[in-house]
Amino acid sequence: MRQTQITRKTTETDITLTLALDGSGQRDIQTGVGFFDHMLDQLARHGLMDLTLRATGDRHIDDHHTVEDVGIALGQALTQAIGEKRGIRRYADCRLAMDDAQVACALDLSGRAYLVWNVAFPTQKIGSFDTELVREFFQALSSHGGITLHLDLIHGANSHHICEAAFKAVARCLRVALEVDPRQADQIPSTKGAL
Repeated sequence: MRQTQITRKTTETDITLTLALDGSGQRDIQTGVGFFDHMLDQLARHGLMDLTLRATGDRHIDDHHTVEDVGIALGQALTQAIGEKRGIRRYADCRLAMDDAQVACALDLSGRAYLVWNVAFPTQKIGSFDTELVREFFQALSSHGGITLHLDLIHGANSHHICEAAFKAVARCLRVALEVDPRQADQIPSTKGAL
């Protein structure tokens, strides 16, 4: 099983997570940021990754460091768990609908971090959660996971639905891109021979 454990401790956050790529979507997530926990729950469930996560942070300031650092740790965990990427499908795309919202995601587990972000939220908050932190999370995930990640809002009126559609779209894409392709199970999916 492709799995790993990450511990990240700074003066701002303390994070421990265990990630298994070939799971069934089991999750046990506690960051202290309720809406963010809900989104990570979607990421694990729809990505069929088993994720156990504990995070504490300087939330007396705001949620920024906690959200960003979880993205960093999760990106690092993906990189470690996937190893040399032998046999993976590598690419995936998805257009995901959630009620009024539709989000398109395309990604490449290339080892080259790049985020294209065309998602605008109609509100600055979802409950007490700052919507600008959604981009911060995906930027950190992309940077530390070596993922070329494109997210585009096709349409949507409700910030909660837009955000959830984005997390679910990324989850579905990760699920496909991380799968081992039986036609190339022992090969690196690149003409370079390395990713």
